[in-house]
Formats: sequence, structure tokens, C-alpha cells
Amino acid sequence: MAVALDTAFVKEASLAIGFHKVGVARAAALDPAPLDRMLASGWDADMTWLRATRAQRLDPARLLPGARSVVALALSYLEGDLATREPAEARVARYARGRDYHAVMKRKLKALVARLRERDPGIGTFASADVAPVMEKAWAQRAGLGWVGKNGCLITTDLGSWVLLATVILDRELEPDAPHKEHCGSCAECLSACPTAALVSPGFVDARRCISFQTIERRGSIPQEVAERLGPWAFGCDDCQTVCPWNRAPAARCDPELSARPGQRGLDLDALLTLTLEQYQRRFYGTALARSRYEGLLRNAVLAAGHAGDARRLPAVRAHLDSPFEGVRQAACWAVTRLERASPTAP
Repeated sequence: MAVALDTAFVKEASLAIGFHKVGVARAAALDPAPLDRMLASGWDADMTWLRATRAQRLDPARLLPGARSVVALALSYLEGDLATREPAEARVARYARGRDYHAVMKRKLKALVARLRERDPGIGTFASADVAPVMEKAWAQRAGLGWVGKNGCLITTDLGSWVLLATVILDRELEPDAPHKEHCGSCAECLSACPTAALVSPGFVDARRCISFQTIERRGSIPQEVAERLGPWAFGCDDCQTVCPWNRAPAARCDPELSARPGQRGLDLDALLTLTLEQYQRRFYGTALARSRYEGLLRNAVLAAGHAGDARRLPAVRAHLDSPFEGVRQAACWAVTRLERASPTAP
């Protein structure tokens, strides 16, 4: 005979499967004001799916009829000492240095749902990690995991903001946790640390200016005002997290599959500039870097070469002036001009 599902069992199962934090919230509709403010301001850039799925994002019952509880889950991806020197060029955001977290989360969520169904065979579930219309950060705060900081990231007191989030919506009533209080206080270090001033208001990010969005989600050309400020980043950006006081001494509890692969903390820029489609498929499939697509990584590499300032790369960058991809061509124009200006005698 099946035993009734309760919060204690859900939490125990979640931690046993490998999630680092778990909390529970009632599946009541979310406050629409933050999402509506972002959409009204155009801060969603060209992520049209955010607007198209507004109703589902705000009400979990639209994803799972009869939704009663939302289980919020967090997985840490921080490994080692934050004081370790980071690559000087073609840097990759920390979350993307290992296996694609979508695959890691999907497997853990599948295992968790299976364990819940063993306990309660008739349970209805909707599990997701960053691929469904679910407001993971809002649910994580409501479930007591942490709070949405001024940089727009979910911040926890023990793991900092170096966490990836997932949720499981259930049609069962569970004892909820208390929502987490905000602990940013008067600190505004992240707001001033953003290279492109993308943190337009505490808790809100203008994706049109955000280096992470532009180097990962953006198709085609990166706006020049953003390209000018990419610095060492070739995929994503951690600047607003690195300066956060809650991230100065967090517990390092990286899931083994998210540990950095060789050569993925910073990419080999010379190899990236001559990357073929076949090489891209062999090298980056199964990693989060595939999200940029082949032409996106080439574009990012060309921009990174311009920022690195090594005139020896001019021939490799010039070769992209005739790229079939508009975004790569525009990046090459910008990078060639920058490298020639820095080294007027270069070949």
C-alpha cells in the first residue's frame, strides 16, 4: 500500500538524488508585476517566448491542472577557489565549463519523479529545468532557497549564486517552507560591476545590453555598444556574480558532471578562429556552449580576438570578413579595425 507523500520525503529524496538544496512552496499564482514590468520595458530583447508564455509562467495550474505544490531545487556548480586566476581571454562562464546542465538536471529530475511515483503512484507532476515556462527564481525564493538579488540571480546564503535551478510541480498538498528574505541590503556592487550597465534596476536585467544574453542567445550580430565591452568573455559573463559579497566564500559543492572539462575554462582562441562545423559538433555537443550555435561561437571568437589585442591574429580575423554569416562578418569588421588601430604596422 502506497504511503502518503509528505514534504520530508520529497526533501530527503531530492538530496539523495544529488540536488544541493530543496524547498517547497504552495502553487498559488505568482505576482505578475515583475514579469510585466520586464516585458513592458522591452528588457526581454528578442526572447519572444517570454511574452508568448506569460500566462503559463505566472500560474503553475496552466502547466499541471490541479497543481498544489511547487518543489524548488538547486544544484551548485562552483568548484575550487574563486581566487584562482581566471583565463585572460576567451573566458567561459562557470556554469558552462562542464557537461550541459540541462542534461544533468533532466536525469536528476527523472530520477526524482520516479521516486515520488514509487511512493505515490497516482501523483501528477510537471518537472522542468530552464526549458519550460516556469519562473524558477521566483519559486526558489518563495520556497525558501534564497532571494533574487539586485543582479537578477538567485542568491543563497551558503552556496552564493553559483546555483542552477529546477522545479517539480505536484498535484499534492505539501507543507510549504517560508519564503526567503532579501539580504542584499544597501549593497550595490553588482550594479556598478556590469560592463554594459545591463542591470537597469535592482533585480532586473536588460537583455539587450547583457553580455550573457548577447553571446549565448543572440542570433546574428551583437550590437556594437555591447561588443565594445565584452572584455575577456567568449561565452556568458560572471562579472555581476564575482563581485557579490555572498559569493566571496561560498561552499564549493560542484556536481561532478558540471566540473570544468579540459580547455573549457577559457577557449583556445586560435583554434576557435579556424573552427569548422565538424570540429564544432565534435567539440561542443553535449556542452552548454552548443547553445550559441556554430556561427555564434565563431562570432564570439572574432570579437574575443579583437579584445585580446594580438595583431598576429589579424589574418585569421580578416578571413571572416567574407563569412556566410552576417553576425560573423560584422564582428570581423569591428575586430579588424580594433586590431589595426592597436598595431598599425601589423600585417
